Amino acid sequence: MSSGAWTGVAVAGVTAAYAMFSRRLASTPLSSAIVFVGTGVLLGPAVLDLVDMQHDAAPIIALLEATLALVLFTDAMTVRRRDLQIGGFLPGRLLGIGLPLSIGAGWLLAWPLLPGLTVWELALVGAILAPTDAALGKTAVSNPRVPPLVRHGLNVESGLNDGMVLPFFILFLAAIPGTHYAEEGVAGVFWRALVLSTALGLLVGGLGGRLLQWSRARGWVTREWRQVYLLAVAAAAYELAIAADGSGFIAAWVAGFAFGFALRRHRIGGEEKGPDRTADFAENLGGLLASISLLVFGAVLLGPALEHLSWRIIVYAVLSLTVVRMVPVTVALAGSRLRPSTVAYIGWFGPRGLASLVLGLLVVEENVPGVELLGRVVAITVGLSVLLHGVSAVALAERYGRWHEKAAATTPELREGTPVPETPARRRLGALNEPDT
Repeated sequence: MSSGAWTGVAVAGVTAAYAMFSRRLASTPLSSAIVFVGTGVLLGPAVLDLVDMQHDAAPIIALLEATLALVLFTDAMTVRRRDLQIGGFLPGRLLGIGLPLSIGAGWLLAWPLLPGLTVWELALVGAILAPTDAALGKTAVSNPRVPPLVRHGLNVESGLNDGMVLPFFILFLAAIPGTHYAEEGVAGVFWRALVLSTALGLLVGGLGGRLLQWSRARGWVTREWRQVYLLAVAAAAYELAIAADGSGFIAAWVAGFAFGFALRRHRIGGEEKGPDRTADFAENLGGLLASISLLVFGAVLLGPALEHLSWRIIVYAVLSLTVVRMVPVTVALAGSRLRPSTVAYIGWFGPRGLASLVLGLLVVEENVPGVELLGRVVAITVGLSVLLHGVSAVALAERYGRWHEKAAATTPELREGTPVPETPARRRLGALNEPDT
């Protein structure tokens, strides 16, 4: 049997095994991310050598890019203006103040610790490791004992910051000689990757949403094909931007906003009761692909990086998960009247995940001069995040939840008790039938 077949068997096996025990494992430190990344390390060159970047580059890159595009689309389509208006001071501060500060802090701290990288390669490190992935610390944002304001804020931040970091990533990449974007120049990148891609995303997503509602109004589309239709719209936005030499990721992200807005604005009065299930299949598929992507990450990036560890890489990874995240969060939340325990909780739960590893792989694909060191830094940081955030999520969520219950009992006006929408924006399927307010 070929190595590719054995890899397929291993992926299917670990997916089935985790699925069978998923409910039991949900309350333990053994997160799905830890399981899939660990399996990937075993399958990679470091151990069994069944998967490696040299022989499997094309399908690996295609898988990761498709996964990120789908996640960007589905995350964006569930976000409403109301999510940033009701209790929205938290995600607004985290995204508007914390995210740029995180990019800058990651850039500055990389300077003394990662010698050999140019100023723009150091900036890339800061941008790649800035977005968060709430799925890696799922319990931290799903435990009902954690106040809704905090869960909602972390969900919205995680759902939006991966798309918001893309312009920074593209502009930094365009400043590095020899890359695809550098050949077009900054002006060309601005118009194609940012302006044109945004316009295409708005067109495809908005038109796609209106056409779906038009078809639903006439009873022409079944519930199952509505879910498939969503995938087609996401793929169309991504591929159209690629064909125009733009950014498929930006187009997919913007298309998600436009698609969700169109479904809510042009809702049908006689639609079936209950939440709209249009995004169900795409959400589940995105989650599965994200888990498989983490397995691939463990094999092709993390495993080889573990063989070339240095104290500089380890120190930077630790600082990236602590100082680079927590200090900007503290600054962003200054004056918010949130208690120190809440600020510390929000600051710690900023896991690095899918967006970071895909952007890191795109840099590898671009053959950036400092790509080996940059790739190792990203791999070790994401790997350490998978381990530390996965292990700590259950215990810290319970501990913080107990603190909040005691504090709320003695302080009725506690800011953490600010009302928010009943369910979080990210993966909020029922929101698609609610008008924007």
